[in-house]
Amino acid sequence: MSIDVRPAAVFEDVRAVLGPKSPGANVCWCLSYRIPSKLNNELRGPARGEYVAELCGADPPPGVLAYDGDEPVGWAAVAPRADTSFARNRKIPHVDDLPVWSLWCVRVRPGHRKQGISHALIAGAVEFARAHGAPAIEAYPLDNGDAKVDLTMAYAGLRKNFERAGFTYAADTTSVLAGHPRVLMRLDLRGHAHT
Repeated sequence: MSIDVRPAAVFEDVRAVLGPKSPGANVCWCLSYRIPSKLNNELRGPARGEYVAELCGADPPPGVLAYDGDEPVGWAAVAPRADTSFARNRKIPHVDDLPVWSLWCVRVRPGHRKQGISHALIAGAVEFARAHGAPAIEAYPLDNGDAKVDLTMAYAGLRKNFERAGFTYAADTTSVLAGHPRVLMRLDLRGHAHT
């Protein structure tokens, strides 16, 4: 099975992965960390999808999608940290002053798990950030060891998946999700960094 990862420019495909089954339902749409909490709280139901549709039309789009043939099967949110709520998140430190990008959500559609899609999404998100000039990319995954993680909380990613993608531990955070500490993982994208 070959998974193709592309920029999330097609809203209908983003909707297939992130949208609610009923159009009016209030789901995250992966906006919670992207926009200020006031706006996040004000956008209800269909307005959330409309906001995401606008993001998909922007350059760069709001993340990447994994495709199995023509079917969208996964999503990763990746954007400059300065454009997300992680810019001001006091629980997650700033390692340095680089204009880093954040990869904060990896989501695989039910029925498509355990097929390597999350690895393809991480790799695709890294390439997307690199293509847009990111000097480095960060993720804030759960440091869960061998413990099972509740799937609803697994969107943050798991430390070992990012280690497999070449990320290295950069800092502790004071953020805890589903009982697991989150760590800041970092991958340098500048050419000379592959030591």
